[in-house]
Amino acid sequence: MKTVRAIRELRAELDPSRRVGLVPTMGAFHAGHLSLFRAARAECDVVVVSLFVNPTQFGAGEDLDRYPRSEEGDARLAEEAGVDVLFAPTVAELYPDGFGTWVDVEETGAEGAARPEHFRGVATICLKLFNIVRPDLAYFGQKDARQAAVLRRMIRDLDLELELRVLPTVRDADGLALSSRNAYLSQEEHDRALALPRALEAGRSAHLRGSDPVEAAKAALNGLEPDYVELVD
Repeated sequence: MKTVRAIRELRAELDPSRRVGLVPTMGAFHAGHLSLFRAARAECDVVVVSLFVNPTQFGAGEDLDRYPRSEEGDARLAEEAGVDVLFAPTVAELYPDGFGTWVDVEETGAEGAARPEHFRGVATICLKLFNIVRPDLAYFGQKDARQAAVLRRMIRDLDLELELRVLPTVRDADGLALSSRNAYLSQEEHDRALALPRALEAGRSAHLRGSDPVEAAKAALNGLEPDYVELVD
C-alpha cells in the first residue's frame, strides 16, 4: 500500500483504464470500514481509501478537535485489508487559500435540519474526492442513511459517472452500530445507547403492522432525547 498526501501524486498513481473503487473516510477505522474495504477489493482493480477529517462538515460546538485520529493504526488496517492507496491529505491541500465553491444541498430535512451546513460540507468534500480519484465505484455504509441519500441525489443531479455502493450497517454483538465516535462512550453510555437500535426495530415492526412507526420508535427510546425521529423516503 502507498500513502500519498498530494492530489497530483494521487492522480499519477491511478490508471484510468483500470476499475477504481473509492472509500471516503474520516479514519479511526473499525469493522464497518473494513467491510467497505473488502467489498471494494472484491469488485475493483484498484482500491483507494481517503483518510481526511473534513472540517467543513462539523458544526459549531461539535467534536472536530477531539475526533478520534490514529493514522498509523489506520494505515496498518487498510494495508491488511488490501487497500492499494491511502490518500491522507492536509486541510490546505483540499481547501487552499481562497476556497469558496460549495455544493449546496436543498430539502435535507431530519438530520439536515438538526445539523445546519453539515451536508454542504459532506457533498462538497465528496464531490472533490470524486473529481480527484474518478472512481468507478464509491463505497459508503448504510448507517449514514441520510448521507447516502444526499450523495445519490448529487450523483444524479450533477451527472457524475460513478456508481454508489451502500453496504449494510455493521453492528456489535449487542446491536449497537459501529462508529468511530463510540470511543467516546462509557460503559453506562454504551448500554443506554442500545435503546437506539431497539427503537429502530420497534419503528420497523410498527410500520409493518400498519401502526405509527415514529411514535413506536419514540416510545422505545428509554429516556434518550433525540434531535429528531422522522420517517423519510
